[in-house]
Amino acid sequence: MADELHPNTAQMASPSYRLAVHDTDFLLSDSMRGVRFLLEFAKADLALKAWGVRSTIVVFGSARIREDGEGRHASWYAAAREFGRLASERGGAFLEGGPVRDNVIATGGGPGIMEAANRGAADVGAPSVGFNITLPHEQEPNRFSTPELTFRFHYFAMRKMHLAMRANALVVFPGGFGTLDELFEILTLRQTGKSPQIPVVLYDEGYWRSILNFDEMVRHGMIAERDFDLFGFAESPDGVWEELLRRGLKPHAEIEQTAPGPR
Repeated sequence: MADELHPNTAQMASPSYRLAVHDTDFLLSDSMRGVRFLLEFAKADLALKAWGVRSTIVVFGSARIREDGEGRHASWYAAAREFGRLASERGGAFLEGGPVRDNVIATGGGPGIMEAANRGAADVGAPSVGFNITLPHEQEPNRFSTPELTFRFHYFAMRKMHLAMRANALVVFPGGFGTLDELFEILTLRQTGKSPQIPVVLYDEGYWRSILNFDEMVRHGMIAERDFDLFGFAESPDGVWEELLRRGLKPHAEIEQTAPGPR
């Protein structure tokens, strides 16, 4: 009797009959990887535009650094927090009567230096961005990034694209493999002319020269001496800001009100 009342039960129960948007097996299939890339791009892009975020200052650094950490860790955390504060105040993170924000602090969204920079922005009531990534040992977002600007990505490539495409500057605090990965990603884009000539500043020259022998890279012919011009060093939050300005960073009031070119 049931079959006579509903002769199309098998058809309606078939996965092929599901609306594509509701078919998670289909959406998560290998053939839909390109669509998932597009979704990860569009979701964050629309939210950033809704908040008027035209440009960012990206802050990288170790997730292992703590506010009460030993040795230099606590001072690095404090410096990243102070830089997040002063960059937000001076760079144009507030709308100030206009439709766009510039030089908004953006981080990888997690703990450590990322938390500190987001926290500095929050200290003065400025928005900041957290671009989180799904990891085997789940990274949770820190509590200081703006909730509506706190994103999570599956694909490292799309996360890196969002970190780079609005960046007016890059500030890199001490870190490990992940920090080095992001640093050299941006330096490579700069070196090859695939990105605008944004300023790059490394915090704590002693740390960076102790783990990376730039002079030996030149001696072996791996980079040219002129590549040293791709980045600078600073030893204080104010020093970072001054070095960014010296290398061409423009605060909000000095940025032409035109859309940026492709990145």
